Amino acid sequence: MAPVTEHQGSFLSRISRRNQIVSMDVNHEQELEELEDFQKHVAERFTELLSPSNTTTTAADSPESDPILSIQWLRKLLDVFMSCESEFHSLLTSNSSQISKPPLDKLVPEMLDRIVKALDICTAVVNGVDLVRQIQRLAEIAVTALKQRPLSDGSVRRAKRALTSLLAALNADKNSVSSGRKTTTAEQWSSMGRRSGGGGEGCVSKNWSAAKQIQAMTANLVAPRGGESSPIYIMNSVMVVMMWTLVAAIPCQTSNGLTVHLPLPKNQVWASAAVSIHERIGEELKRKEKRCGGGGLMEEMQRMERIGLKMMEFSEGFRFNGEENVVEEVAEMEEICRKMEDGLEGLQRRVREVFHRLIKSRSEILEAIDHCNG
Repeated sequence: MAPVTEHQGSFLSRISRRNQIVSMDVNHEQELEELEDFQKHVAERFTELLSPSNTTTTAADSPESDPILSIQWLRKLLDVFMSCESEFHSLLTSNSSQISKPPLDKLVPEMLDRIVKALDICTAVVNGVDLVRQIQRLAEIAVTALKQRPLSDGSVRRAKRALTSLLAALNADKNSVSSGRKTTTAEQWSSMGRRSGGGGEGCVSKNWSAAKQIQAMTANLVAPRGGESSPIYIMNSVMVVMMWTLVAAIPCQTSNGLTVHLPLPKNQVWASAAVSIHERIGEELKRKEKRCGGGGLMEEMQRMERIGLKMMEFSEGFRFNGEENVVEEVAEMEEICRKMEDGLEGLQRRVREVFHRLIKSRSEILEAIDHCNG
């Protein structure tokens, strides 16, 4: 074979560089396509949380039966997160060689830190569901007492005691301040969680705060320059939105101060529905914090409080000829208890699934980093 001349070498170098550029263009085009698909997936799944169901066949399955922050809606939210996380993980692992290179070399460690904080929040939420169960039991005691016929003074007293505890639990932050008790709200929730048998993946410390965890998760959540989104920024945002919503809905240890700004780009298609959800919950949260502080916006708990106040009013003014005045409220409270009985276990199970999915995802990301550095 004849030796390669200088001219031939120059020509081959140009061909090589051209092929590299073409390869880079193809890879970039593929990344843009994958990003577009991921954004579309996130947008569609979050839009489902705002849209009425198209498969309703009975009154029990109607959209009105799953309002925002209801138990069933929260279960759907967790399903949306799992679906988005699965799509994201496929994206990340398909480009695992880039995981230790800029900009992922900085973004990935931040995500791993958020996952650790999210695991703590999952633990607090699982324990919080146990506390909601205790509130449900108090409501059931009041319902049973006020369903007695003829309604006696003793039954009304039993109902009143249960309702007093129920309303105090629903407004724990307000009562812990106004009554001057030495025990903090965080300690109340923590000790009650231990008495209820836990059921979570562990315990958080007495000084732990769900609201502070959320604030820490949003602290360095910054959109990429140029207004473009990246898969890791989108997934971080999805994780923060979900954890914030869970803490707002379910009474967690020290959930005061949740009215934080979530830096979501309203102009991005993927974020539009998430922003709407955040704004709607945020307005309700502001009203709740002005009134008594803390989270606990679960739709069933909100209804339980309204009905409980009416039942308490009846109990305090009870006269033996007034039985029928509370029949409707008792029936509605009984229906809420039934929904909680049916839904809380499934909700708790979903949170545990998210907990274990996050652990697995974090381990696989760490393995990918070790492989790149090895």
